Amino acid sequence: MLAPIGLSHYLVLSAILFSIGMFGVLSMRNLIAMVMGLEVMFNAVLLAGVAVARYVAPLPLRVAQTGGEGIAMTLTGQVFGVFIITVAAAEAALALALVLAVYRERETVDATRLDSMKH
Repeated sequence: MLAPIGLSHYLVLSAILFSIGMFGVLSMRNLIAMVMGLEVMFNAVLLAGVAVARYVAPLPLRVAQTGGEGIAMTLTGQVFGVFIITVAAAEAALALALVLAVYRERETVDATRLDSMKH
């Protein structure tokens, strides 16, 4: 029989996702791949935040409503998740706009060829 999924499982998954994203940012030379790595890192933080809010939230932050099984539901994790998704979407739009501007100027998205940003 399998053990129930707890906070530690979510935090380990979050750490693995964050490590994969960091590896992508540090090892890739393509700017678009680096932006994708940053998005994976944001999603890892989102997963950790929602998991911590679900398992560690103090009782005053829990909503009085109960689900079908009688478990108190928390909304702080969902609000945190929506906030992180909004920030990640804004970051992705800004980063891709910068990548597009660099591509128009230098005709490359290779980060190693962008050592001199002088005009």
